Amino acid sequence: MDTRDLQTSLRTRTLGRREFLGAAGASALSLKLGILDFASSLFAGETGPAGKPRVLAVFLRPEGDRYWMSWPGASYDVEAHQNQYTQTLVEAAKKLGVELEIRPVPLDDADSIEAFVRQTSQSPPDGLFLSVMHIKSWPKLNYIVKNRGEAPAVVFSPLGTAFAKQVQALRGVPKTFVAATQDPQWPALGLRMLKTHSDMKRGRLCMIAGKSAEERPVKSLGTTLCYVPLDTWTTDVAQVDTTDEMRAIADYYSKEARQIIEPKQEDILAAAKNYVVARRMMEAEKCQGISVDCYPLLKERRVACGMCLAWSRLLDEGFVGACEADGDAAVSMLLSASLLGRPGFMQDPAPNTLRNTLIGSHCTCPTRLDGFENPHLPFVLRNQAESASGVALQVLWNPGQEITMMKFRAPDTIVLGTGRVVDNVEGDAATACRTSVEVKVNGLADARNVKDSHQLFLAGKWDEPIRAFAELAGLKVAGV
Repeated sequence: MDTRDLQTSLRTRTLGRREFLGAAGASALSLKLGILDFASSLFAGETGPAGKPRVLAVFLRPEGDRYWMSWPGASYDVEAHQNQYTQTLVEAAKKLGVELEIRPVPLDDADSIEAFVRQTSQSPPDGLFLSVMHIKSWPKLNYIVKNRGEAPAVVFSPLGTAFAKQVQALRGVPKTFVAATQDPQWPALGLRMLKTHSDMKRGRLCMIAGKSAEERPVKSLGTTLCYVPLDTWTTDVAQVDTTDEMRAIADYYSKEARQIIEPKQEDILAAAKNYVVARRMMEAEKCQGISVDCYPLLKERRVACGMCLAWSRLLDEGFVGACEADGDAAVSMLLSASLLGRPGFMQDPAPNTLRNTLIGSHCTCPTRLDGFENPHLPFVLRNQAESASGVALQVLWNPGQEITMMKFRAPDTIVLGTGRVVDNVEGDAATACRTSVEVKVNGLADARNVKDSHQLFLAGKWDEPIRAFAELAGLKVAGV
């Protein structure tokens, strides 16, 4: 796994309810910007939780620049390696928006270690990054980890600093992950894991469903689900006038689509309005994503256009846009965006029993599946399949693409698997939701055994960082 793929920072922006209604004055400016900058003209600020996560990084090793007859040995350039790890952490912190405090003087004597433990206990950071650089430093490392307080801890043990027995000592310690590896760039991923832990703990997701307003915590991760009455959606959509930004967004999708089959221009414009309303509601609740109980709205014809296109755009920008007020799927999308720097496709699984494959289908799919900063995949504009209304994207995946299947399952489990795209289901065979992707799931003896709906398909093989994060966060991992 190339840890450089995990360096992508999320582009995140927000808008207030009151400010939104006066945002039309920004139209001329936004139209001068590139299409990917539309949101920046409408929504100033960041969508991530307020404030930067604070991470303390320290090195545990004896003083001196040479180790004689001990791992990693006299051939190991101590200062050069510490400088390399430091530089990797500094660069990653800058890209990720992490407030990184590095202690350049290594911890070794009892007094300095005790002082550090007091500091982390009395003023807990959002995370600890502990680099162990000598095999004899493990007892001191173990003491820090077991007395550090509440902060999650990532331990980096480069090859030559531990045998199996040293690593085993921290197995099962809560909120702790040990990376024993020969990869000198791994600290960038470790820092990202700590940032993700903080993002999930402080994250808020707007759930538009039911009749009452309330907040429900996801206890294992700390994420808050902010419930807003379903009628709020229809009320807000009715109160918003069409703006130049909406027209520009509609024009973008019309021009970028490989083909437009059912939707008319007014449908595409209504879909763009849904996106802007969603951004306003997210800001009102200080949330990083949204999910609407769309099924009754469409079934009862209370809306003329579903949220499929709007959700695709939110996902492409690093937000959460989850269907059917599925809290677990929304949390999964937040996790994917923060940890992997890419969106996930929330799908309903349909087994192909003749080929033992799985066809994942839904009418909402992101287009920037390879990462928020990468080009979008080809897409076709269709209507929403079940209602034959509005606008949905049929996104065309790359056959042969490795994928990861993932979903957070409350209260404390991540469902995880890998596979490969067989093909897109198109033409007369495409009678399910608009994006339908056939995949071969690794190790799945019978495709009928898949347990969860709304698992995410993620472009790429990401089971290793997801497992690592699950261990850090104290989550279980189960098969698909």
